[in-house]
Parts: sequence; C-alpha cells; structure tokens
Amino acid sequence: MPDDPAGLPITFRPPTSEDGADVWDLVQKSGPLDENSIYCNLVQCDQFANTCVIAELGDMIVGWISAFIPPDDPETLFVWQVAVGEAARGRGVAKKMLEELLNRPVCAEVTQLKTTITADNKASWALFDSFADNMDAELDHEPHYKKDAHFGGNHATEYMVTISGISRADKENPAPSKEIGTDNAD
Repeated sequence: MPDDPAGLPITFRPPTSEDGADVWDLVQKSGPLDENSIYCNLVQCDQFANTCVIAELGDMIVGWISAFIPPDDPETLFVWQVAVGEAARGRGVAKKMLEELLNRPVCAEVTQLKTTITADNKASWALFDSFADNMDAELDHEPHYKKDAHFGGNHATEYMVTISGISRADKENPAPSKEIGTDNAD
C-alpha cells in the first residue's frame, strides 16, 4: 500500500463541472479502462453528480465512480466506471465509494446494483464480489453486450453483473462514509 507522507485521509464528495478534466485525466492514467471523451466526463460530473463520486487525497482526485439510476428502474444503481489512482490503491477506496453512493438520499430506493465487466477484468470482479459479500447480497452475471453482436468483434463481451438484495443496516438514516484515515487498510 502506498504511504501518504502528509497523513491525509481520503475524502469523498459529489463531483462538480470543474472536475471533468481531472476525472478524464485520472481515467487516462488508471488503465486499462475504456476511455470516454473529456466532454463525456464533464457531462457526468455536471449532470449526474448526485450518482457519481470523487475520492480526494488532499486536493488530488484519486478515485472516481460514474453511475446513474435508470429512469425506468428507480431501484437500480448502474455503475458505469470505477477508477482508482495509484496513490489510493490498496486502501479499499473503490468499495468505500460504492458505499458512499448507496448512502446518498438519491439512492434511498435502490435495492440492486448493476454494472458490466469483461471476463478478464479480475480487479472489477474482485471488487464487486467483495462488495456483494459486504452487503449480504447475491451476485449474478450473464453475457450482455456481446463481442460480435454489439461490438463488431472489436471489444470483449461485457457481462451484466447484478447485485440484488442489498441490505443496509439503517435504510431510513444511513450514515455516509466520508473519509478513510491513512491507517485504514480495508
């Protein structure tokens, strides 16, 4: 685990439109991730801030999750992308960002989380398996966006991962996680 010489905690917050370029830069450096345009990240930060989260170490963005609640399915949070920078790896930041999102009032009705993952993305499988275990929820998956049918053979099949039956200790008054101290290794 990288040490933080300043001893600063990692904090979490919704993005603002001014974060778009920094988020784009983090995604570029955090590969291998699908890269969106800087405009896409700007729109995510501006128009979907209530379902996206930024992790910061001091004034440096070290984590990002973009997500949304589909208009026709208010019980689902769809996670589009997760990125954690080198300075924050090994500190449980991705899982804490997911928890932060689910504890927001906008997610009060959410009972399941969905995302897509390629078969070879071991880090994402580990994250979402661990998250499902922590939420005492069930994880299922099936091919969704198929290599040939959807990507013209240019991208591996994306499996739709569904974590259902998410339980929270206190859905009425969730206590959001706001920071991770440097001694927190989970």
